[in-house]
Amino acid sequence: MGIYEELVARGLLAQVTNEAEIREMINAGKATFYIGFDCTADSLTAGHFMALTLMKRLQMAGNKPIALIGGGTTMIGDPSGRTDMRKMLTKEDINHNAECFKKQMSRFIEFGEGKAQMVNNADWLLDLNYVELLREVGACFSVNNMLRAECYKQRMEKGLSFLEFNYMIMQSYDFYYLFQHYGCNMQFGGDDQWSNMLGGTELIRRKLGKDAHCMTITLLTDSQGKKMGKTAGNAVWLDPNKTSPFEFFQYWRNVSDADVLKCIRMLTFLPLEQIDEMDKWEGEQLNKAKEILAYELTKMVHGEEEAEKAQNAARALFAGGVSDENMPTTELSEADLTDGRIDVITVLTLCKLASSRSDARKLIQGGGITVNEEKVTAFDLSFQADELRSGLHIRKGKKVHHKAILKG
Repeated sequence: MGIYEELVARGLLAQVTNEAEIREMINAGKATFYIGFDCTADSLTAGHFMALTLMKRLQMAGNKPIALIGGGTTMIGDPSGRTDMRKMLTKEDINHNAECFKKQMSRFIEFGEGKAQMVNNADWLLDLNYVELLREVGACFSVNNMLRAECYKQRMEKGLSFLEFNYMIMQSYDFYYLFQHYGCNMQFGGDDQWSNMLGGTELIRRKLGKDAHCMTITLLTDSQGKKMGKTAGNAVWLDPNKTSPFEFFQYWRNVSDADVLKCIRMLTFLPLEQIDEMDKWEGEQLNKAKEILAYELTKMVHGEEEAEKAQNAARALFAGGVSDENMPTTELSEADLTDGRIDVITVLTLCKLASSRSDARKLIQGGGITVNEEKVTAFDLSFQADELRSGLHIRKGKKVHHKAILKG
């Protein structure tokens, strides 16, 4: 089985152009491909996992990845999958986020001479002359066709800014530039990027001729990726300072029965033969599968030692342990107390288990909060300093565990 056939067997591909040529090039290790990452935050999320592991798989098969940091396109903002305009970031924010991305990507992809490359589209997009761009590139795009693109259609009702309307042109220009300057002949992206990516291929053909070897586009399916990366309205980050290894482990340990084998197949590097056997698992065996998924992905992001710690902590909690050194912990200070006490609603918000005081009340009202294994039923429940120094084990729902402790 070649790497292309493995990608298909793992359920990673959604749409491709020129499949026979793509298969031959990828299997022969002759593809130079790129995936773009806009720097909208200072950490990648679990939602990026599919792209990162795909780059790793293709590199292991001899292909050359280009990790494109969107320092330029982030200044515009991708309208795909959005019902409103993205927050505008400063150049300083974008550059900081790009540096954070580089460190995290290095855990997946091997960079260096003759290996993977990392480039930033700010290097060419920010120097473009607007009139020259209109003359060189604008004439290659039909506004009628652009408005029919799915990424724009869903925004037309609420309003699409001209700024965002230019995103397709910028992304298309990326492929055009990479094709000319880096020998990039293939692009990967989420299936919501299909229109943008076709724009890049069309631009190359119109500028360089229909025989330009740029027809090798394939899309990584993003439908599963959209379900990843968020839980309880919060992002699941790859940065351990934002999502601890234990929280990261617990997120994957708690995926649904219906998704666990799909995630193992798409995201881990376990042999397909082993996964095929696991497809027969049911009932209690699916909990074992979830632990395998959580362990493999935590090891990939945070290392084997942290994966072991997270797994042991999760097992201790499952066995009824009240606290563990690896449980996510919020340290409170004397300044957080009023007259030596703190109410449960404030604790929930400080621990970020609730987004607001009203959200905390709803959780309590719905019976979703326990503290030291006692269900919280009163909004005015409070804790004194001595209790806090011993630590509070807070459970939100059945699966989210947190510790609050007073230091000093």
